[in-house]
Amino acid sequence: MAAHRKSRQRSLSGNTARTAATLALAGAATATAFDGTAHAAPQLTPAQVKAKVDKLYQEAETATQKYDGAKEKANATQRRLNTLHDQTARKQAKLNAAREALGSYAAAQYRDGGFSPAWQLALSRDPDRYLDGAAFAERAGARQASTVSLVRRQLREIEQLRGAARIDLSSLRSRQNELRRQKTTVTTKLDEARRLLARLTPVQRTEVTADAPVADHVSRSAVDVRVPLKASGSAAVNATAHGAPAGTSSRAAAAVAYAYTKLGSPYVWGATGPSAFDCSGLIQAAYRSAGVSLPRTTYAQINAGRRVSRSQLQPGDLVFFYSGISHVGIYVGNGKMIHAPNPSAPVRVAPIDQMPFAGATRVA
Repeated sequence: MAAHRKSRQRSLSGNTARTAATLALAGAATATAFDGTAHAAPQLTPAQVKAKVDKLYQEAETATQKYDGAKEKANATQRRLNTLHDQTARKQAKLNAAREALGSYAAAQYRDGGFSPAWQLALSRDPDRYLDGAAFAERAGARQASTVSLVRRQLREIEQLRGAARIDLSSLRSRQNELRRQKTTVTTKLDEARRLLARLTPVQRTEVTADAPVADHVSRSAVDVRVPLKASGSAAVNATAHGAPAGTSSRAAAAVAYAYTKLGSPYVWGATGPSAFDCSGLIQAAYRSAGVSLPRTTYAQINAGRRVSRSQLQPGDLVFFYSGISHVGIYVGNGKMIHAPNPSAPVRVAPIDQMPFAGATRVA
């Protein structure tokens, strides 16, 4: 019986060992399968990466324009707030002077004991001199009443200025919060685009971020393009040399000439030059060099002049893209523009049909 029990125990032990080994192998295989699934990132083709990156850049540019607009308004609010503070300080200084004058008058009254005019006349050793002084005091009293009225008015004005300052300060804080939100959106989109591009080989990355061949050719020869611009003293001649009709205004021609000198400058969101630009910053800087003041954002720039159709485009016209009017370039003729594309590409010449055309405006 003992031998039988011992044999049965060995049999069970063997089965248990085999079962444990089988489960261990199955578990290892399952773990390996899950591990492979968890760590295998989906492989995107260069075309898919380009589509995603282009979308991210467009979304980042939309946020950039909102950031630029909020920054412009915040700066204007800050200037108003500074002006209000200056006005308040000047009025406070006048108020302090008026109060000091009233204090001096009150001290003089106290020193004189506040006697009634009848008693002062009775006790005076020189009635004629007293009467002259009384007339002077009466005039002084009228002036003091005027000063009191002035003080009251200044107090009201100062309170109004402080109230306006409180409103502007609240507005400024709201705009600063908006700036931070838009900055976070922009940097998040750009970081995601960089991570996608980092998955590609250098050759693939170049293909994804490149413009059409004609634009690449012109951009690479930007140094040669700029030579005749610098050599010529006439902006109108420069524009004509680059395809502009002879009737192009001198200001539009000057803006185009400026844009040519900035070929190769890096794209930096929120930048307005002179060495880096975002898309609307480049346009603003180009026309500023020609003596024309333009708004900061694409949304405002499209309404800064007269709308023109695509068939009527002339060098110097502003060309806008996407349904949200989130990108802008300056037309230079022959179906091309100069624009600041995105962080992956510098300021360059590109065909206007590489993005969805939204409209055009002539500002000069």
